Amino acid sequence: MYFEQFYLGCLAHASYMLGSEGEAAVVDPQRDVEIYLKAAEQQDLQIRHIFETHLHADFVSGHLELAKRTGAKIYIGAQAGATFPHAALHDGSEVRFGKLRITALETPGHTPEGVCLVVTDEERSPQPWAVLTGDTLFIGDVGRPDLSKTHTPQQLAGNLYDSLHGKLMTLGNQVLVYPAHGAGSLCGRNMRAERSSTIGMERLTNYALQIKSREEFIRQLTEHLPSRPEYFLQDAEINRAGAAALSELHDLPPITAAELNELMQQGIFVLDVRPNADFAVTHVPGSINIALSGQFASWAGAIMGLSARPVLVADTPEQYSEARLRLARVGIEDPRGFLQGGIATWEQAGFPTATVPQITVQELSRKRTQNLQVLDVRREPEWQAGHIEGAEWFPLDSFKISAPELDSSAPVAVHCQAGYRSMIACSLLQRAGLKDIMNVIGGFDAWRQAALPVEVPQEEAQAK
Repeated sequence: MYFEQFYLGCLAHASYMLGSEGEAAVVDPQRDVEIYLKAAEQQDLQIRHIFETHLHADFVSGHLELAKRTGAKIYIGAQAGATFPHAALHDGSEVRFGKLRITALETPGHTPEGVCLVVTDEERSPQPWAVLTGDTLFIGDVGRPDLSKTHTPQQLAGNLYDSLHGKLMTLGNQVLVYPAHGAGSLCGRNMRAERSSTIGMERLTNYALQIKSREEFIRQLTEHLPSRPEYFLQDAEINRAGAAALSELHDLPPITAAELNELMQQGIFVLDVRPNADFAVTHVPGSINIALSGQFASWAGAIMGLSARPVLVADTPEQYSEARLRLARVGIEDPRGFLQGGIATWEQAGFPTATVPQITVQELSRKRTQNLQVLDVRREPEWQAGHIEGAEWFPLDSFKISAPELDSSAPVAVHCQAGYRSMIACSLLQRAGLKDIMNVIGGFDAWRQAALPVEVPQEEAQAK
């Protein structure tokens, strides 16, 4: 048997290819499908099957393009309402090729149509070898239950409890678990960094599987849900019909500094994809910095939405090409263009620039006694695990919905866990008109490493 996990760090997304006796299946493909075609060629396999564990909401899937290029059949849960040619999966549906058997389990909860795929390699054993859990079961977490137009979060959370305990937990402890997402994905709350596990390990360590009653599970899963990015429901609809091939997208036109200056009077987005440190030194005033080094596509979709037509700012043609691809992965298909010559031409044209001052955690510690606001933009589990005393908490996930309430007359020091999200937040606050904004280098990780004092909420401290 051939088995490979393809992990796309920008989206914290895992897809899979399985092969046996010259035939292969791809599970939850990313939008740019060349990676699977190349792997199949290298392994002397023909892709004949494509599985979607559910209608993905955080990225645009490549299932339709992959099917058109290979002639493979697409399989998806019967409740998906998919409008592309497909085979509907029900409980017990089986697909066999070579020595492999893939058996579907209907596992609604994250979404109504969710399925998990039990993999049996009959060359090894007649017993299941692994289960591809999609967004039903993650490593240390489970899927969020608020991604449906037809079901309430409470209904989906109840379904998720039933799916976990009535379906997945009936598998043997030795069965390997391969989910569709890893740490950092917006489809869960607090996934662990590992990219695989076992049923036994999750049974022992996954917080959601420790909750004893269905009622308590529903309560915990639906309380304090992180903000749902606006583009999630839109991506699910794109995937229900199937997306256009990437080759059909047009090339980005160049935009001069003078043209960009005129466009900015109309309030368009300027998306600067350069590293945080470069953006801090100089940038187009009002531009948003989402660096290519992190989960660029997810944050671009969450902050700007799919209808955004940003002008991109980068240093090299390679950065523009990479940004174009990553934006398309979440459904931002029509950027307005790119700043010809980058920030250097903007400066040469004599237009004003802006900076983001950066401070170390030691400087932040000294300045806290002054009239300084500290803004923590991490997610709730990170905040609950410990934070800087006196800091204001406003997760970056919520910036699209509203802005944090800050005193515009006092300086603001912004931090996240390591520095990536805080620079996004700094750029958004500057765009909103705040002047005295600073980014904390290294974020909360640097604060802890410097052995500076950390505050933990009372209930968390008692639990420890």
